[in-house]
Amino acid sequence: MHLLVGIILAGLLAGAAQAQWMDATVYLGVANVPWALVYDSVDNKVFCSNHGSDNVSVIDGATNQVVAAVPTGSYPQVLCYNPQDNKVYCTDSGSGDVTVVDGTTNQVIATLGAGTNPQALCYNSQDSKVYCADYGSGDVNVIDGATNQVIATVTAGTNPQALCYNPQDNKVYCASGGDSLVVIDGASNQVVATVRVGQTPCALCHNPQDNKVYCANFNGNSVTVIGGAADSVIATVVTGAEPSALSYNSLDNKVFCANYGNSNVTAIDGASDSAVKTIAVGIQPPALTFNPAQNRIYVANYSSNSISVIRDSATVGVAERAPLVGRHISLDAYPNPFSEQTRLRLAADGSRPEVRIYDANGALVRDLNPTRSLTPSLSCSLAWDGTDELGRRLPNGVYLVRLTDGNKSVSRQVLLLR
Repeated sequence: MHLLVGIILAGLLAGAAQAQWMDATVYLGVANVPWALVYDSVDNKVFCSNHGSDNVSVIDGATNQVVAAVPTGSYPQVLCYNPQDNKVYCTDSGSGDVTVVDGTTNQVIATLGAGTNPQALCYNSQDSKVYCADYGSGDVNVIDGATNQVIATVTAGTNPQALCYNPQDNKVYCASGGDSLVVIDGASNQVVATVRVGQTPCALCHNPQDNKVYCANFNGNSVTVIGGAADSVIATVVTGAEPSALSYNSLDNKVFCANYGNSNVTAIDGASDSAVKTIAVGIQPPALTFNPAQNRIYVANYSSNSISVIRDSATVGVAERAPLVGRHISLDAYPNPFSEQTRLRLAADGSRPEVRIYDANGALVRDLNPTRSLTPSLSCSLAWDGTDELGRRLPNGVYLVRLTDGNKSVSRQVLLLR
């Protein structure tokens, strides 16, 4: 596949705390019409489904180079990633199935029947299940992440077309019908609530730092914000025309919204739920995904046959290797990558610093307490062995270590490779 990568140099669009700019454009060729994106945290790759050629492009996350094309069924659409088994799932709406791809080899390892028009996917990390919404039947099929077998079917209402997972409460959210979401319990696969949102909900994402669910309303030109614990609406954010996709940046606590009608992206602050920036991209963007290793947002441009790459400078990506130092606050990790243990060296000027570790999806996996280890100079070294709060070994991949001290914070990405 011919690839032309154009690097677009631009000045900062805002102050350092809210700076996003176009970093690169990946051209896929006229035959490839990009529809959906997902990030593989184990191999640092981005997968892009192409409507026009019935395949998935594989992009190296470090170089932005296309390295492979994986054949799929007819009209590949939505993608999701299973980090535990290192698999990528792709809905094929034309052939009514799901293609399962090995994340390391880029080879198809299974094809599953998924109804008449599968439109959405999400991964339940607690129970290692994949949920697939069938637009035609109104059902959500539950797939075992290890065996690739359908183990349950949930009735989700009319025309379900978007899914996302809330790991803090083990719930799955499904956009269904003209203006509502169905909430599914992740353990029992039972519907437990219905939430009214805006007109034509079409995309969802979860903010684990504040436990919020964001819902893009295609015909409402807005994003509805839902509290993840109570499943109640807490805010509405005005976006551009026809918001069609959402992605959460776990490094800087931002939600990015692709506006299909305006060919731009709205950046939303995750704490205040306010729009902070609009970034021009290619024509008619229908999908987004976040790369935490380089702190990049990838935007699929349906009518430009390209992918726009947005850099967010609030936290420097691994590629820059800049020292992560704030005013009287610093954080480093060695060795990085690591297999058994990494040492976190930190310094803070407050009395109650906090160190938390998040996975590539932004879910909190470990909460460390450095206070007892602080020296009189307010510095210390902590060890992390790649386990969660319950002592369970975590899968290979990129993790975010965040040091917070009052209103100051710094972050470091670490790579676990056993």
